[in-house]
Amino acid sequence: MNRNDPIRRVPQQRIIEKMNEYMSRRDYAGAERHLLYWLDEARMNGDRRGELMLRGELVGHYRKTGERDKAFENAEAALRLVEALDFGGTISAGTTYVNVATAMNAFGENERAMALFEKARPIYETSAAIDPALLGGLYNNMALCCASLKRYDEALSLYEQAMAQMGKAPGGALEQAVTCLNMADLIEARDGMEKGERAVYGLLDRAAALLDRPDLPRDGYYAFVCEKCAPAFEYYGYFADANRFSEEAKRIYEGA
Repeated sequence: MNRNDPIRRVPQQRIIEKMNEYMSRRDYAGAERHLLYWLDEARMNGDRRGELMLRGELVGHYRKTGERDKAFENAEAALRLVEALDFGGTISAGTTYVNVATAMNAFGENERAMALFEKARPIYETSAAIDPALLGGLYNNMALCCASLKRYDEALSLYEQAMAQMGKAPGGALEQAVTCLNMADLIEARDGMEKGERAVYGLLDRAAALLDRPDLPRDGYYAFVCEKCAPAFEYYGYFADANRFSEEAKRIYEGA
């Protein structure tokens, strides 16, 4: 491309909307093709902001599909783009740090993940325009990392902050349900089931009530969360809830 030509931006909102369609059908292969196509377009046209968004989406995609090398390749590229674009201190930088840290935590790179979460935290917390869902997501994922490092009390405090933020976000009940189940796992790990039984079961009951809220759209994302939560209910002996949420996810996916 001629350097004097204007940059042709990729349609970020349309890309995300189409990505959500793929994920509502659990079409991971289609989602990957979609993201890689637009990544090529962004790179060819010199749209580094678009490339940053796509790299972040690919990090999350490969985290979900368990492809460590591909996730890390895109993570490193995204971090380089943050530096090249001089985005340090912006919400875009914070979101990149959170996406990459979440993937690193998922693949066991907990210390590296924590360093990135700690870079993102002041960016989010000092932004007057921060979306509560973003801040809640930071706290929840950072708490998971703390739990992996056995920093249990710090993790519990972060989970409580995540619950508060998600309560302010539209549709935040789904994220609150996930956080309740994460808190249950933390209490079991910290206290043992015998000592923590009452608190654990209270959190499971709360998670089920949140997922059952009638105001939540029964869409692809609802199905994704139900599918994600069902194994936790099964693990703690809530077999009826596990089956119910699994069946609801299956019903939604088959009707998509």
